[in-house]
Amino acid sequence: MKLAAIDIGSNAARLLITEVKENELGNTIFNKLNLIRVPLRLGFDVFESGIISNEKTVMILQTMKAYKYLMNAYEVTHVLACATSAMRDAKNAGDIIRKIKLETGISIEIISGDKEAGYVFENHIAEKMDKDHSYLYIDVGGGSTELSFFSNGKLTSKKSINIGTIRLLKKTVNDADWNEMKDAIKAFIKGHKEVIAIGSGGNINKIFSMSGRKDGKPLSLELLRDYYKELSIFSLKERIIKFNLREDRADVIVPALQIYINAMRWAGAELIHVPKIGLADGLIRHLWEEVKA
Repeated sequence: MKLAAIDIGSNAARLLITEVKENELGNTIFNKLNLIRVPLRLGFDVFESGIISNEKTVMILQTMKAYKYLMNAYEVTHVLACATSAMRDAKNAGDIIRKIKLETGISIEIISGDKEAGYVFENHIAEKMDKDHSYLYIDVGGGSTELSFFSNGKLTSKKSINIGTIRLLKKTVNDADWNEMKDAIKAFIKGHKEVIAIGSGGNINKIFSMSGRKDGKPLSLELLRDYYKELSIFSLKERIIKFNLREDRADVIVPALQIYINAMRWAGAELIHVPKIGLADGLIRHLWEEVKA
């Protein structure tokens, strides 16, 4: 069976197409067939003006039409489409979603931050880790950061904070927002085992690739600090050339590192695993459970 997940974030829209099978032992196998990312950058409109511009609206519609054709070509049977922080804040989001439904047949749900954190957690990465630690999922997006805390074999806390890479670039994050994140993390970890972080999002994936680490090996907080210092020195154009980054990655990677570093510091986490999963992967797993039921 072929399933698809669409994640419309503040920085980019992603389409993940996955083939799902059950083997003879009854284990579910998720085989990624394609992942397409379009840098719509909705947050640059929304976090400044409160609406999605006509130009961006056309881009969203064109992207969803292209995704529809791709899903048809792959013979996708079920799709789950969600929008996150930028759409949550956009005053004209409802009109855009209705237009997309009318012209493509794709139904998009604007999900809450807590629901977003829950979908990311559905990848169940922490359950495969050792039982001697607690785990803090940190999913950094353009408009928000989703935190989920896993301890003693279960999810104990989750929270969405309106701190994201584009909000930081637009200077709309204040001390109260940072204190909210700090207080939430401190409350999560109180009385629990030593914390290891689990990072998701395009920026931490890029840092992992740049580090040359083998899959499964964690990054250290010290290494993230080193990357933050090094990348911060250069201008946007210099980052693009020196580190071979796309422009839509080069501008957000520094604020993303700031978020990961602060979250890890407040959690007392010295290591972060980067399993290269995200919201779209969690949506696929949630959709599979719905289809099976």
